[in-house]
Amino acid sequence: MTTASTEPDPQAGFATGSRRLPAVELLIVLGLSLGASGLSATISFVGSLTESVSLGSQVAVLNGSRAPGRPWLDLAWQLYYIARGLMPVVLVGYLLVREGTSLRVLGFDLTRKLSDLRRGAAVAAAIGGSGLALYLAAQAAGVNLTVAPSGLPDVWWRIPVLVASAWQNAILEEVIVLGYLLRRLRQLGWGWPAMVATSAVLRGSYHLYQGVGGLVGNMVMGVVFCLLYRRWGRVMPLVVAHALIDTVAFVGYALLAGHVSWLPTG
Repeated sequence: MTTASTEPDPQAGFATGSRRLPAVELLIVLGLSLGASGLSATISFVGSLTESVSLGSQVAVLNGSRAPGRPWLDLAWQLYYIARGLMPVVLVGYLLVREGTSLRVLGFDLTRKLSDLRRGAAVAAAIGGSGLALYLAAQAAGVNLTVAPSGLPDVWWRIPVLVASAWQNAILEEVIVLGYLLRRLRQLGWGWPAMVATSAVLRGSYHLYQGVGGLVGNMVMGVVFCLLYRRWGRVMPLVVAHALIDTVAFVGYALLAGHVSWLPTG
């Protein structure tokens, strides 16, 4: 059985005596991407805690309009931010090429499309429902903000942009916080439990702007994804799972908000 921990020579691409290079590189990549998002989310959560109204009364909009009342300009901004959000993945791909390999070493490719799709769909089905239940419970308990996955206007490009945003989130997070992070930590000699804990805490941290439910739920998801990545040796099924979960959340909210009583809208 192939696992993510069986690659030969994890220090390949780094010169002798340069053990600190993977650590410096990792800090730079995280500082330009999800590490910075984690710090931003923490500051945002502190701000929410110190507001005069309760967490449950506040709203976190995930995909908001960037040019209200100007749909074509809004679309241009949406596409810009989606493309810009993928640049850290491009950077990781470049760094892996410099190392003498590519994103394929993380299992980010299309060589097993049907297998990856089946596995991803199964994971999404298992995690999606429990994640929704946790969010509703946390929001009802007042420890989570009301999350509005879509604040886009009802125009023709709303659904395609929401789907593209879901895939951008999935690719960015799974390539960096799962495949790339675990590879670099292993190259630094970290043990598996510490690697899983670091990946899970990082994943939870950049969702903290949503509240305690966002933190805890995504940490649990992070542990599960790490275990599956170790078993399968590929990030692609988990990219698919993440993309499906976010697509259902984003598009489902856009279609159902205001039409069903059980979905909080703020």
